[in-house]
Amino acid sequence: MARMNTRPRSEVPPPVSLVWAHDGVLRRASPWPEVRFERQAGNTWREGDASEESLASAASAISLNAWVKYLEYVPAAERAFLGRFRVGRIAALQVLARCPEVAADLIETPALAPFLAAHQSLRGTPAGRWAEINAVHERGGIFGLLEWLGLPASRQTLAILQQITEPDLPLRFLEPLRSSLWEPETIWDLQHSPAISGRQLERFCHALAA
Repeated sequence: MARMNTRPRSEVPPPVSLVWAHDGVLRRASPWPEVRFERQAGNTWREGDASEESLASAASAISLNAWVKYLEYVPAAERAFLGRFRVGRIAALQVLARCPEVAADLIETPALAPFLAAHQSLRGTPAGRWAEINAVHERGGIFGLLEWLGLPASRQTLAILQQITEPDLPLRFLEPLRSSLWEPETIWDLQHSPAISGRQLERFCHALAA
């Protein structure tokens, strides 16, 4: 008598890592919830921050199918948050992994994630300051993070960030947007937009650069 396959049809496959190559070296983000960013060194994997350049490589190398399999293990709220991103999804994942206590604020204000992901460039630091980000958030909440990032620590700034409908902000937009948010006219214009699209932000940042 043939042996029946007793595996449940709804059984979820085992968790997977997100793997990509950068500068000829394999890198990966390990499965949720113990997400570690690692690089291959011989026969072992060593943990370390993924640089902005490495994350850019990952954004183009990781397939949609790989993301679908990876996200099966991510809780619904965090999965929906990551789904708001395309190019910056792996960077947003690193922010979630490094700053778990900030997750609720990130889910409410997704456009904050690109600023945190690019904090080395924005603050001019040679290495990631994830422990400092967590400490700042513990002391000052989201307004403390806004101040740490060089953004106006105000409800107006927070409202503008929450009105951005496409939070997958390109790196080149972050500095112009950060600078412009200190201008009263900019605050007025953006605050009175019911929704701020990516196209609006692009036109806005190009106008600032002109």
